[in-house]
Amino acid sequence: MSFSVGRFAPTTSGPAHPGTLLAALLCWLDARSRGGRVVLRLEDLDPSRCRPEYAQAMVEALAWLGLDWDGLETQSDATDRHAQQLDALAERGRLYPCACSRQTLRAVGTRARDGSFRYPGTCRSRSLPVGGWRSVTEALRVRLPAGRVEIEDAGGDDLGADPVADTGDPVVRRRDGAMAYHLASVVDDAAAGVTDVVRGRDLAPSTAVQVSLQRLLDLPTPRYRHHLLLLEARDQKLAKFHGSVGWPVLREIYSGPELCGLLAHAAGLTEEPAPVRPESLLADFDWANVRTQDRPLLWRSQRLVLG
Repeated sequence: MSFSVGRFAPTTSGPAHPGTLLAALLCWLDARSRGGRVVLRLEDLDPSRCRPEYAQAMVEALAWLGLDWDGLETQSDATDRHAQQLDALAERGRLYPCACSRQTLRAVGTRARDGSFRYPGTCRSRSLPVGGWRSVTEALRVRLPAGRVEIEDAGGDDLGADPVADTGDPVVRRRDGAMAYHLASVVDDAAAGVTDVVRGRDLAPSTAVQVSLQRLLDLPTPRYRHHLLLLEARDQKLAKFHGSVGWPVLREIYSGPELCGLLAHAAGLTEEPAPVRPESLLADFDWANVRTQDRPLLWRSQRLVLG
């Protein structure tokens, strides 16, 4: 059995909800079942959404569920490391300033696979000013190589794509100076020695972009596995479960083992939604037993009900 390092990397922009907790549980089970390490990384780079109290509440919610970690990282502590990689991209001639706003991209109206608006390369021919990327007040994008990136999910799904044709060059530093998701994620994964990334299938379309960045920066590519999502009713449709029922509400109704049992059952790991601790799921954990289809989880009469 090869040694593995996993990571759970929630954005600290609000309370943990059932979807967050399921993702954490599956990430933890994947690493622990193989005798590996697993790190909790609090992604708090967005100054408009992330707050220290949310970060602390996330740590408490995961401990309440019964999860433990071999390390705790706060992403905002690593901005010097991110800046060093921007230097590396600049030296390779890959960075350029971009004046295009989200409104501009919406006006073009071409959707990418992940639902975002594709960047058409409007500013791709621009160069960094004499003062370098640190003197730029606009967003910074990375000029990715054209062509298809081949990558396969650990579950067998084809994650390959041509990032330039599909989504366009990604932002790596935002207009407000904050480091952007793709850059920070791949840099921090490499720094932590992450070998396995387990996350929800909504993030699968971003994989080719991240692999392209890893190759530009000579960083290792971990194994990627994308799992089912929990869905909630929203505007008479089912959408990804996000935020409507947070941990402050859940802990008033459920104990940690009770919610863990419900999540394990939703994922197909147990026959009944009986209370269980995460460590009790380790002996029989196998991805072959995890549901591949998304699962509705509805909030009715102050209880979560599986659809």
